[in-house]
Amino acid sequence: MKAKNLFLTLICFVSSISFAQLGGEDEVYLNGGELVQAKFQGGGLEKFQEFVRSNFDYTKVKKAGSMLASFTIETDGSVKKVKILKMIDVDSGVEFMRVLNLSPKWEPAKRGGKPVSIEIKYPMNFTSR
Repeated sequence: MKAKNLFLTLICFVSSISFAQLGGEDEVYLNGGELVQAKFQGGGLEKFQEFVRSNFDYTKVKKAGSMLASFTIETDGSVKKVKILKMIDVDSGVEFMRVLNLSPKWEPAKRGGKPVSIEIKYPMNFTSR
């Protein structure tokens, strides 16, 4: 069982970053300027993925599968409205939510130089032998 958990730990984040989605408040803007994406600790979703990896308790994942969460990065950079949209089981879903709620503040997204809130859909994939 320990080998299986170690294997899950080593390969659990298969292509997570490429499937993360960012969405602004509205899709149609009049003279609103270009959207500058939110940043996490000076980076993007890759940096956030490192944070999730280092805080996630992989012993909570008992089988292969995928999970999907959404959350909002508010104009002050705080993470709010965390929702688990798809989970493997209750224990892994609760752990996913716990880690997302631990997130330190982001640098918020900006449009026309002003902070805007955005929603992120963030997946986690777990494979097993």
